[in-house]
Order: sequence, then C-alpha cells, then structure tokens
Amino acid sequence: MIALVLSFATACSLTACGNSAPESTKTSSTAPAGSSATASASAAGGSEDSFAALGDFTMTVCHAQPEGNPRFVSMEKFAADVAEKTNGHVTVEVFGNGQLGTEKEMLEQVVQGTVQGMRGGQFDFSPRLLMFTLPFLSNTRAQITALLQSDLAKKVCTEAEEATGTVIINLCDAGGYRQFSNNSRPIKQPSDLAGLKMRTNGMKTIDLTFLTLGATTTTIPYADLYMGLKTGVADGQENPWVNVEGMKFYEVQKYFTEVNYQFHPDPFYVNAAWWNDLPTDYQNIISECAAEMGNYNDQLIDENSEKAKQVIIDSGAEVYVPTAEELAAFQKACEPVYQACVDEGICSQEEIDEMIKIVADAG
Repeated sequence: MIALVLSFATACSLTACGNSAPESTKTSSTAPAGSSATASASAAGGSEDSFAALGDFTMTVCHAQPEGNPRFVSMEKFAADVAEKTNGHVTVEVFGNGQLGTEKEMLEQVVQGTVQGMRGGQFDFSPRLLMFTLPFLSNTRAQITALLQSDLAKKVCTEAEEATGTVIINLCDAGGYRQFSNNSRPIKQPSDLAGLKMRTNGMKTIDLTFLTLGATTTTIPYADLYMGLKTGVADGQENPWVNVEGMKFYEVQKYFTEVNYQFHPDPFYVNAAWWNDLPTDYQNIISECAAEMGNYNDQLIDENSEKAKQVIIDSGAEVYVPTAEELAAFQKACEPVYQACVDEGICSQEEIDEMIKIVADAG
C-alpha cells in the first residue's frame, strides 16, 4: 500500500500532479534547485550533514480541521517526518483549525504564494477533481484507494499546475464516507429530503445531489456550520462521522442517516513556483512524507469512523441505517447527477465508465 501511495505522490509531484502566515524563507544555499544532496555533500567535503549545502527552507501549510481530526493528526506527522528526514533543514509550520481562513481563502493563498501548502476538499480551482465525488460511486476503502491511485487521478492532478499554479503532492481521503443529518425528520427515503434546506460548502456535486433529491441548498463555511445549524440557517448538512464528531455537530442535529453517499478526495496543494525551486532531494523527501501522511490519514479515518459514530449515538442523536432496498432508491434517484456532471464539463462519459471499471476491478 505504502509503495503504491509513494509511487502516486512522486509521479504527481514530478509531473505537476508539484495571525497571517509568513512567506517561505530560504536562509542559505550553495546548491542550485534540482541538485542532489549526495553531490553537494561531496563538494562540501563529505560533511556528516549531507543536506547542509542545500540550504534551509520553511514550508507553511494550512487546513480547516480541528485537533484530533485525522487530517490534523496526519499533518502533524508530516511536519515531524519532514524535519527528521531533512535533518531539520526543511521546517513545516502547520496552521490547522481554519486559522488562516476558509478552505477557498487558504487555497487562494497557496496560488498567490503567501503560504506554501494547503490540504482540503477545495476544488474551485481544480473542478475536474469533482469527478471522484459522484454520489454512490464506490462503497469500500479498497475502491477509494484504487480511484485515488489510478492513472485517471494522476492525469487530473497533472492538470492542476497549468490551471492553478499548484502541484498536488498527495491525494488521500478527506474523512470517509459522508452522511446526511437534519433537525426536522429522519431521512429514510429520497422524498424525506424534499423541502429541507441543506448546507453545502459550495461543491457542485453536493449541490446537484441535494437538488436532485428535492432539497434546497445554502452555502455556509465549515468553521461557521455549527452556529448555522444551531440558529436554523440550515436544517441539515452532510459530513463524515469523524467530522461530525470532531466539530460536535451532533449537539445541534437530531437525525442522522448513514447513507455513505460520497467521499471527497483530500488534495495536498503546494505552490508550484516554491516547489520547483526546491532541490530535488527535498522534493523527494517531502513527496515520500506526504505519501506516508496520506496512508496514515486513511488508516486513522478507518479506525475512528465507528468510534465517532458511537459518540454521536451516545449523545442521544438518532442514527438511521437504511436497508439495502432503501439505499438502492437513493442510488437510483441520484443517477441524473452523473449526466449533469458531464453537461457541466466536470468529466466525460468515458471517464465515468473508467471510474466504474476501476471500482469494479477493486472488488
């Protein structure tokens, strides 16, 4: 698994798939970008610190999730791993919990070069990634992994540098399969969503899904969602169990449905100009650490999803698990979303067929 993830991350990074925060600083360097640590160490007389000649770099990265969330924990691991493997010559500063703004604002900062990296399901600048969020596209971890490590995913990531000025150095899972919740009634069939005002983050496939099922939508930033649900700005929302538990949405929602309708890719965007200025050895180390981070993130999601669900049940909220027949009704009702995504230019029918085959081959 790690080898596959590493292969994906390296391929993406090397083919361009590659308080306010301070800008990156490079305090010293006698080796040009793209040079190797081995050659530099030899030129420096075989110093025990083979990275000293490559210079020091600071990588400021940000995300929206709170402490304890798999993204938060895995990003802390990433920072520690990069420091260890570069002998402290690359310092990763992590700003979690939305400290630097909304996910869209953080990605804009990466594009502008104000910060060097951002992780999150923000696809405004790379809408083609939305193809992986089609409703009921997959239903197992193996299928998610197969999709995110596929040649199709690599192609979509490669498109990001030209479109956004960023490289995507890892693509993992943003939180697991996503569930519905609301304060009005249990959702047991598609018609139960009719007339509900459901919060979205502005993502096209979420909007299309809710509108297809008869709900209306309202966009609320993630950091403001708890209060938006509490005050009735929205009747309900959709999120994975780990996000619901971490943000305590169960305190302001009565009814949950384990519908597992969608997962979100979690791209790790890095400013392309900063990335391309890094020595190759640092690029390789950061890619390796990002791959390990993504693998660890997905492991944490799998370990914590059921625990998070139990916290929600223990809180007194009602969790409904649809029957196979009820899930089939949701799947059937969401079929128009696929054609809508083709019409919107998110993906082609050939790419939908390719994803369906990837999922089928994964079992």
